Amino acid sequence: MTIIYKSSKTEFHHISNILVAIDLSCNKFEGEIPQSLQDLHGLQSLNLSNNHFTGHVLSSLGNLKNLEALDLSQNKLSGEIPQQLLQLDFLAILNMSFNHLDGRIPQGPHFDTFDNNSYMGNLGLCRKPLSKECQHSKVSAPPHTSMSESFLPSERVDWIVIFCGVGSGLIVGIVFGNFLYARYNDWFIERFGMRKDKWVGCGRTNG
Repeated sequence: MTIIYKSSKTEFHHISNILVAIDLSCNKFEGEIPQSLQDLHGLQSLNLSNNHFTGHVLSSLGNLKNLEALDLSQNKLSGEIPQQLLQLDFLAILNMSFNHLDGRIPQGPHFDTFDNNSYMGNLGLCRKPLSKECQHSKVSAPPHTSMSESFLPSERVDWIVIFCGVGSGLIVGIVFGNFLYARYNDWFIERFGMRKDKWVGCGRTNG
């Protein structure tokens, strides 16, 4: 049996009890990566490269604490690289190149040692070691305005219309009132004068 482990080809004449590895590379496997791999806690090397695997990279692979080599290259995997892979303290080889991965590359003591070759061919990935920077989506705070700038231009127009309406109404009222007073002055004096005489006369006593 021949196994490629840590970039070196090794031939075994019998099944080794020391090295625990799975190499299913260069096949035509399809579908998602099997969830059952998360139960292989003694696994040290996993090579699923050059297949047609789709779906996401399993976050449960972070539970394989003894994993030293992980090769998922040349597949059709999508989504982000799980942050759980930062828990792989012994991970020395990582290859996720030529998939459809996107998002931020996890940053950690072991991940910082991997170079561009580990991620090349994934146009959606960003952050070191790649030269592509991630776009930050920031919510801009409303600009601070002073008291003199508290009114927007549209609000100034509304206040001007209100003041013009009130002013014009007041002027019309004064003019109309003066017109009525000038025209019906005698009638008002006679009308209210008669009432005044009557009110005063009611208080007089006949002598």
